Amino acid sequence: MAPPGPEGGRAATTAPGKKITARLKRTLPVRGPQAPTLSELMRWYCLNTNTHGCRRIVVSRGRLRRLLWIVLTLSAVGLILWQCAELLMNYYSASVSVTVQFQKLPFPAVTICNINPYKYSAMKEYLYELDKETKKALETFYGFSEGKSKVRRSVDDWNSTGSDFFEQIPLLKVEDFSRTATELHSGQKRKIEGSVFHKDSSIVNSGDSNDIIGFQLCDANNSSECALYTFSSGVNAIQEWYKLHYMNIMAQIPLEIKEKLSYSAEDLLLTCFFDGLSCDKRHFTRFHHPLHGNCYTFNSGESGTILSTSTGGSEYGLQVVLYIDEADYNPFLVTSTGAKIMIHDQNEYPFIEDIGTEIETAAATSIGMHFTQSRKLSKPYSDCTETGADIPVENLYNKSYSLQICLHSCFQKAMVESCGCAQYAQPLPAGAEYCNYKKNPNWMYCYYRLHEKFVKEQLGCQQICKDACSFKEWALTTSIAQWPSVVSEDWMLRVLSWDKGQKLNKKLNKTDLANLMVFYKDLNERYISENPANTLVILLSNFGGQLGLWMSCSVVCVIEIVEVFFIDSLSIVLRHQWQRAKKWWSGRQQGRAARATASDVERQGHENHACVDEDLPTFTTALRLPLPQDSPLPRTPPPNYSTLRLETAFTEQLPDTLELSQH
Repeated sequence: MAPPGPEGGRAATTAPGKKITARLKRTLPVRGPQAPTLSELMRWYCLNTNTHGCRRIVVSRGRLRRLLWIVLTLSAVGLILWQCAELLMNYYSASVSVTVQFQKLPFPAVTICNINPYKYSAMKEYLYELDKETKKALETFYGFSEGKSKVRRSVDDWNSTGSDFFEQIPLLKVEDFSRTATELHSGQKRKIEGSVFHKDSSIVNSGDSNDIIGFQLCDANNSSECALYTFSSGVNAIQEWYKLHYMNIMAQIPLEIKEKLSYSAEDLLLTCFFDGLSCDKRHFTRFHHPLHGNCYTFNSGESGTILSTSTGGSEYGLQVVLYIDEADYNPFLVTSTGAKIMIHDQNEYPFIEDIGTEIETAAATSIGMHFTQSRKLSKPYSDCTETGADIPVENLYNKSYSLQICLHSCFQKAMVESCGCAQYAQPLPAGAEYCNYKKNPNWMYCYYRLHEKFVKEQLGCQQICKDACSFKEWALTTSIAQWPSVVSEDWMLRVLSWDKGQKLNKKLNKTDLANLMVFYKDLNERYISENPANTLVILLSNFGGQLGLWMSCSVVCVIEIVEVFFIDSLSIVLRHQWQRAKKWWSGRQQGRAARATASDVERQGHENHACVDEDLPTFTTALRLPLPQDSPLPRTPPPNYSTLRLETAFTEQLPDTLELSQH
């Protein structure tokens, strides 16, 4: 065989080197552009990039996990492209949009009441005894005298027991603070028992500081329980005493009769215009107020239609001329002339007695409005209520919840529970009746005591009732001008008298008229709302900013942290615990098997029952053991002499031993 040539030997020697180089290239990492294929280049990028999603696609084990990381990464890339496209479009857009919007604002409800609730000419027969006692008090205390009334007392027995109660609750003149008072009827002096409540006033003083007018209320069930209510102003004292008896009388008159005794829409309204168009009584809704008689609400919305206006200014609002009829006013019940109005939402109850605006006669009153809608956040941001359903107070007004409705309803409920009857100025609860002398002789004392607790916030109503979270408000700007003017007074009064002449046989006086204008100053609606300062978006943004600032971390990084430190760590801990549990279980099974084997061996080596629970026998103790029955005596066996024979490991005798044996 010929030896190989030099080329063949070189090929044989270089072939193993190429194999080793190729193997090294396959095993060693390939860096960057030196990668021979695109797949290896992508693998190198995914393993070395700071983009966590790409790296997790390569190093994740399992198809499902790898698929999830592919979906998350592609979704993040899509969101980035979309947001970047939006930013670029907004950056390069140079268009300017101008929006001009003409809106219509809903016109609010306007409630109008005459300050005098009932016509005095129609009420005289019901108030005969009360007026008589009032005039007598004026004559006694202040020397006021008036001719005898020409109105005869009605045969109707409304005040048959009224005089008795006037004697029980008379007006008193407290001379000093020695608890001595002069009674109206008898003129006698008597000692004042009980508490004294002084209600000071700055309207009119009675002259001498020691001359204090008031009245005393006592518990009908306990005459020692009394309270004296005093006033430094005689005007306030007489009015308060008059209203107290007035409410008692009105509580006994049926509602149908009281509606007839008050003013009708034809009596109150002379002219009406809205938004430049004529209107009449059909646009007004009547409701009966206990203290103000018949009131009329414009644009109440009960018909299902709410009027609106598209133009601001006095010419496009509500314009009405009211007939006040000052001559028919109750001289003791009211001391001012005019009307009371309130501007409110259609779903809101008009509390005329609390927040009504008074307009005067012989004047034009202009009321400009600014509309504001407010909304507050409920719990946990503020202690307000959305609908009042969470307030444990029954709404007696059948209108949307408000703080005033809650307070009045709460007081009326306490009045019924404590006094057994309802206060006249508020709606009736179910199954209750208004307080009056005949059925509830103790109601005055109970009412004043309860009202004192209410003012001092001892009834708990202020703690139970909450503000409404959303409400509408009309900010009012009022201006007054003389109306009618001197030059136009003659012809205007003549024309208005002619318009009213079909039902009125006299010429109108300007003190009987009031001109009212209600309008929007502008159509700008102001909306005030509360927004939480910290929302979920802001919280996540703050977390993202801190993670990006200090750790250069993103949402994908957070998901990676969750996967590694929670899912993978938990799986490793559970796997180790499982292995330890398996190891413990297998060791326990082996221990049981070993104990079972040992017990069997022990049971076999202790056939003698005397040695079961003792130590293993020694030679001496074994000789003392009893022998088993039917067995030969144990004897020492003879020795086996064959075991004493010596055997060698050599098959032949060694030469040196042979010589010794021969000698």
